[in-house]
Amino acid sequence: MGYDSGVLRRATARLEQRRAARQQEQERRRAEVYAACPRAAEIDRQLRRTIVDIIRSSLKDGRDPVPSIQVIRDRNLDLQRERADLLRAAGFPEDALEERPFCPQCGDTGWQGSRMCDCLRQLCAQEQIQALSDLLNLGDQCFDSFSLDYYSSRPTDQYAVSPRENMELVYEVCLNYAQKFGRFYFDNLLLSGGTGLGKTFLSACIARVVAENGHSVVYDTAGNIFARFEARKFSRDAEDSGQARDETRRYLSCDLLIVDDLGSELTTPFVQSALYELVNTRLMEGRRTVISTNLTPEDIRRRYTPQIASRLEGEYHVLHFYGEDIRLLKKQRL
Repeated sequence: MGYDSGVLRRATARLEQRRAARQQEQERRRAEVYAACPRAAEIDRQLRRTIVDIIRSSLKDGRDPVPSIQVIRDRNLDLQRERADLLRAAGFPEDALEERPFCPQCGDTGWQGSRMCDCLRQLCAQEQIQALSDLLNLGDQCFDSFSLDYYSSRPTDQYAVSPRENMELVYEVCLNYAQKFGRFYFDNLLLSGGTGLGKTFLSACIARVVAENGHSVVYDTAGNIFARFEARKFSRDAEDSGQARDETRRYLSCDLLIVDDLGSELTTPFVQSALYELVNTRLMEGRRTVISTNLTPEDIRRRYTPQIASRLEGEYHVLHFYGEDIRLLKKQRL
């Protein structure tokens, strides 16, 4: 999974701060123990010297180093037992001087070989949630706080199923998509419907759960996404062009991309090309996408090229949102 470089940088910095704090605490504890048990300090110095002795013995020519190494190891064990007795007598745990990393799996490096350790992945998930919160106001946006009270239980003239029944189904699909991300029946979702019907709210809920489960998530509006594709190609400023390349790489490579408000952008030939690249690349690489739009499937066919419309209709599961504008209903109830 590919985390945003900024997310990874901040998570790594937090890991380093935690490691430095742990080392500082261990130094404080060591000084406390040495002050109470000066002999323990001397034993530690002797134990460090035994490592050098073992290396020297193993490098001697003409003699079998095993017997001398065994003698050194026996002496080392005697010193460790003496130190344990001293610490226990002074009221300290026997392992008070042992260095214990916060994460024993990676030794607080964040990596196990070339694989990211769970401790760093957890920090990345936290940083990603914070970054998403800045964009989506994730304070109370979670599946548990989603309310069906604003959706009428009466069928409409256009749909036989009431808005409430429809949203119960939409909610279940979104919840399962997030909780079973990568294992759910549908890889991609298209949330289609008018304004104020919960598309952005449920997109934020999906983003939260998927990110908390350790996947890389990028959320942005369609307008911002296409602006970054445009800057990548046309910007004459080297720094802006480089940033745009990094941004578009994030859009193309993250585990889950959430595109908000597709159709609000000015649909130019370049936007058509950028949207095709975005949709087709992610489909070809098996990366999952959620798109929210005010457009109906018919609008999409009229607005975009047949290649784009075909991929959105064929590879995305469409969830229809309908009912009354929730923002207006909330305002009326104040």
